[in-house]
Amino acid sequence: MSAPHRGTGQAAPTPAADRRARERRRDPQRAGRRRFGPEPGPPGNLTAVPNADQSTLRQPGAPRPAHVRPKPLAELAERLGAPVPAAAGTTASPTVTGITHDSRAVRPGDLYAALPGARAHGADFAAQAAEAGAVAVLTDPAGAERAAATGLPVLAVADPRARMGELAAAVYDEPGRGMLRIGVTGTSGKTTTSYLVEGGLRAAHGSGLTGLIGTVETRIGDERTKSERTTPEATDLQALFAVMRERGVDAVVMEVSSHALVLGRVDGAVYDVAVFTNLSPEHMEFHSGMEDYFQAKAQLFTPRRSRLGVVNLDDAYGRRLVAEAGVPLVTYSAAGRLDADWRAEDIAAGLMESRFTAVGPKGERVQAVSPLPGPFNVANTLAALAALAAAGLDPQTAADGIAAVPGVPGRLERVDAGQPYLAVVDYAHKTDAVESVLRALRTTTAGRIHAVLGCGGDRDATKRGPMGAAVARLADTAVLTSDNPRSEDPLAILAAMLQGAVEVPADQRGHVVVEPDRAAAVATAVALAQPGDIVLVAGKGHEQGQDIAGEVRPFDDREVLRAAIEKDQKQL
Repeated sequence: MSAPHRGTGQAAPTPAADRRARERRRDPQRAGRRRFGPEPGPPGNLTAVPNADQSTLRQPGAPRPAHVRPKPLAELAERLGAPVPAAAGTTASPTVTGITHDSRAVRPGDLYAALPGARAHGADFAAQAAEAGAVAVLTDPAGAERAAATGLPVLAVADPRARMGELAAAVYDEPGRGMLRIGVTGTSGKTTTSYLVEGGLRAAHGSGLTGLIGTVETRIGDERTKSERTTPEATDLQALFAVMRERGVDAVVMEVSSHALVLGRVDGAVYDVAVFTNLSPEHMEFHSGMEDYFQAKAQLFTPRRSRLGVVNLDDAYGRRLVAEAGVPLVTYSAAGRLDADWRAEDIAAGLMESRFTAVGPKGERVQAVSPLPGPFNVANTLAALAALAAAGLDPQTAADGIAAVPGVPGRLERVDAGQPYLAVVDYAHKTDAVESVLRALRTTTAGRIHAVLGCGGDRDATKRGPMGAAVARLADTAVLTSDNPRSEDPLAILAAMLQGAVEVPADQRGHVVVEPDRAAAVATAVALAQPGDIVLVAGKGHEQGQDIAGEVRPFDDREVLRAAIEKDQKQL
């Protein structure tokens, strides 16, 4: 057994774990793909929607602050411990006013971080960065010669990704310092908990003074921008903090993914409060197993990453984290555990919300409302309340702000077109989440549940069978369909889901339909719905595109579901 790290109680990483971590930092896509297996087969045939202009879906770069104090390149090089070569033909050291890892997002005065990648090295795009106005390049020894060919000064370090976060924070003058920062991690509930935390922050700080960064969007005050990933790269994250500071934001909540922790995206940030919701199998194409996944999440609960943790005591990995975390902790339990600092009592579940009493560590009794249904959302609400209280907010003010949240995009989001049954869209895309959503919906209806579900391609293949089994067992009708097949054959993904469904005993299994075309699958579920039933479209939630064979086609489950309901209503 590995010896614990001094002062943390965590097992020291094995040489293999160290190697995997280094591998992922250098080339996360290749590292994940090697474990996933051979290259996927042909994409199959899906023609539900026309092609989209992909350029409107993927805009590189984050918002930037309007004013940045120029930093001498020599000052940044000193931070890195790297020599500072002058640009070709000059002895002058340039000044830096920004930093980016994306050559397409370079602005005049930027330091361009040229990182090694799966298909190409960032140094291959150094000339493009130079033309856009970059004044220097940060790269590794393998990219140094190509970067130097541009004539720009080059800072070469062994692992530029590992240094990029601290450097970005320095470029923007430590923009998060003095700002209340709350980070939320876990397998399920990150997005919902973040929105609920933001609701509490708005109640205490004012709507124009809060920020949110996550899977769905980035909010700076009331301004919204579509997110490209759950947690931005370090250069973009520090730029966002700088913009928030410039606009008067004094409190921000954000989702922190395991990828972000392993790949250094949150380097340079220390959270005042870190929240752990739960852990279940996910991202196994990236992580070598649940231990690797847990250790990635556990990084957030070390002095390097946070000052205080809020942990779910109902989750087995949460209980383990309590024993191993390197920072002080506050615990919570929606199941009412008496050993938790915060616990839920007197839960009254409703169709679209739940009411309960939150009992705090000093005996406080706070009347709370979860604005979303289901026991798991009671847990998310309690997590948000505990985090806000740990951050110093009045618990009842926080609870009132949480209750006022109008909903979370793509999380049990209701679609109402006048139909006599409930229709909802949810992001559930892992086995535990699918089970939790279906069980929660079952308690709200005496009718039938018709569920539409798919699995993504080029991702963890081990969850396809279990997800197929879960929807077949817990729904009255399970319509298996495509999600984002990406480069895989959609029928091969569906075959794995169907195999899981077949393994459910016939007397415990609902009616199973296989329909590769997602729009047709939604229409199938709608056509079966009767008054008092529920139609659930799961897996994509807030997403507005479907990735098929390298093309992102416009597809919004909420719009497709509404259109199917309206068409069905006209035919009655």
